[in-house]
Amino acid sequence: MSIGRKTLAFIALALAVVIGFAAPAGAHETEQPYVYVFVGEDSIDGRVEFAIGDIAEVLGLDLSGEDPEIEATLRANADRLRAYANDHLRVGVAGVDWTLTFGRVDLFREAPGKLAFAVVQYEADVDAVITDELDVAFDPFFDEIGDRDGLLLITGGFEAGEYARNKEILVTYTSGDRDQVVDLGTSGQWDNFRSSITLGVDHIKTGPDHILFVLALLLPSVLVFRAGWKPIDGFLGALWRVLKIATFFTIAHSITFTLAGMGWLPTPPSKVVETIIAASIAAAALHNLRPIFPNKEWSLSFAFGLFHGMGFASLVSDLDVSRSSQLVSLLGRNVGIEIGQVVVILVLFPALFLLRRTSAYSPFLIAASVVLAGLATLWSIERVFEVDLGTDGIVDGFVSVPRGYVLALIGTFIAAALWVRTRVSGDLLETASLRS
Repeated sequence: MSIGRKTLAFIALALAVVIGFAAPAGAHETEQPYVYVFVGEDSIDGRVEFAIGDIAEVLGLDLSGEDPEIEATLRANADRLRAYANDHLRVGVAGVDWTLTFGRVDLFREAPGKLAFAVVQYEADVDAVITDELDVAFDPFFDEIGDRDGLLLITGGFEAGEYARNKEILVTYTSGDRDQVVDLGTSGQWDNFRSSITLGVDHIKTGPDHILFVLALLLPSVLVFRAGWKPIDGFLGALWRVLKIATFFTIAHSITFTLAGMGWLPTPPSKVVETIIAASIAAAALHNLRPIFPNKEWSLSFAFGLFHGMGFASLVSDLDVSRSSQLVSLLGRNVGIEIGQVVVILVLFPALFLLRRTSAYSPFLIAASVVLAGLATLWSIERVFEVDLGTDGIVDGFVSVPRGYVLALIGTFIAAALWVRTRVSGDLLETASLRS
């Protein structure tokens, strides 16, 4: 195979990696399901909350239109919702499940433009003493949609088997961890924090719009703009550029995530925020083709990162818990999001760094940026006009995060081989200093 064909093969593989880290356009339009368990002295009741986007997909319901129409459709299909909730929630003690009776079905939307949920109330037929250890299984949408997690919120009075007040427990459910025993006596905010970290990491896998944005900015991070893109001189220079981009993005989205998540910052309707997030990916990708702020990608990272933080806000603002638990959840999820982001950067950066001094990088940069800009533009159109242009179908085969990591690893090996071959032939491109 000639060097030209190898270059083309790498570009094709690298583009697959780019798409592999993508997710359906509606990634932020769905929300994890919630189950609330209210523990009394001798009773248990609560509610289940399903994002209407997930319900529409799984039950095949038309939940478009205004809220009164959506609520009417939900109530007309109340029996189906109750049956689905009953199939995916179990509560009991010592391996014995209690009978759950599901009742009223409502639509809940915190404010116009925010995500909407179908809410199903339930009561448990408690026929045994409520012990310190409560068995709860919760797995809605895990099989039908995939890459989904759920959140259990236990509130009420309990402490070491005695009725108390004002205690809250947050527990994460995933496809690999559907049935858990919750210790009502010893679980505390540290457990809530750890559980929230898991949710933050999972959010990267199921809604990686912001990762695509960072990816678009990572592409030129190993280059310097000097009347055109040139390979940056040295590993430390490239690492510094990456750290600046990631750090300013983290600072920006942490600011708005915290303020909006705690309800201290009014946010635009989710449709507006999600459209801006999609547009930010396109803007960052187009910057690679015609630089807007050459060598200052961190400024784009910070500016658009503020909107990405608003996109995260509903992860905690929708929780019906105390301020302290809400803050713990926010901090944990933020840590989890950063962990996921760092992992993606560590996976992608080696290939980009190795490839930067080969002739393959320029066409790869152009092709990858065009693909990202095209996907982001389609997502923007879908979100503005609420139409389906088939963007999800384009990336559905690549949404598995393990697959994306494998492709990135293969890409790194190919990049290393290209670098060695180019070095042996004496054709490595000249580098440029960031300060020159």
